[in-house]
Amino acid sequence: MSHTIRDKGKLLARVRRLKGQVEAVERALEAELGCADVLQLTAAVRGAVNGLTAELMEHHLRSHVLDPDEPAGSDRARAAEELIEVLRTYLR
Repeated sequence: MSHTIRDKGKLLARVRRLKGQVEAVERALEAELGCADVLQLTAAVRGAVNGLTAELMEHHLRSHVLDPDEPAGSDRARAAEELIEVLRTYLR
């Protein structure tokens, strides 16, 4: 089973929160709020998208790249954990 199916509820909840954030940007523009306010809202959207992307990438690596039978302390497992941490940092 794919991790996107297994984690469907959690992922959909994140997407729905993201949708709400994008709608807040739309409302801010319609209300002609100042650019600083709109920029703050768009930064929040970007952070939410990056968080979702990082989560999907992490699950993809764990589900499709790493061998599930790989021992936790192996070189390959440690390299995967390092990559996951780099992705999390990059996507903040």
